[in-house]
Amino acid sequence: MTSNQHVQPRRPGATVLYDADCGFCRWALSKLLAWDRRRELRPLALQEQEAAELLAGMDERERMASWHLALADGGIASGGAAFGPLLRLLPAGALPAALAERVQGATDRAYRMVSGRRGRLGSLVTDGARGRAADRIAVREAVWRRSRSCSDPGAA
Repeated sequence: MTSNQHVQPRRPGATVLYDADCGFCRWALSKLLAWDRRRELRPLALQEQEAAELLAGMDERERMASWHLALADGGIASGGAAFGPLLRLLPAGALPAALAERVQGATDRAYRMVSGRRGRLGSLVTDGARGRAADRIAVREAVWRRSRSCSDPGAA
């Protein structure tokens, strides 16, 4: 490749919108990013302006009440309903996705149970795990920021 050729940036398979102020949420997201060897997922903090734009149909309370998955086709899934589409993007995720979708009611209840205890669960995350999660998220965010700036020099 010569210096005047540009690599066409990939678009994410989905954007994972997460609460950057939640230690458990950051830890769980980092585990998903580790599983995501194909780099299909783009993390985006709910506190960012772009998140409000992606979730324009939701008020701030609704946005912050859950995690969300913004799909490449423009669809949005939230909470337990987002697990199926998310898992389908991950290596060997088709079977767990099918299970999550087949028992959607149980998936929703499990999500609500965990999300209602995320503060307590976050307190179980060690400082080392918190640091590794922050690093993994920062690296992936930087990859997508660079990708965007390659395709649109005004976006940074």
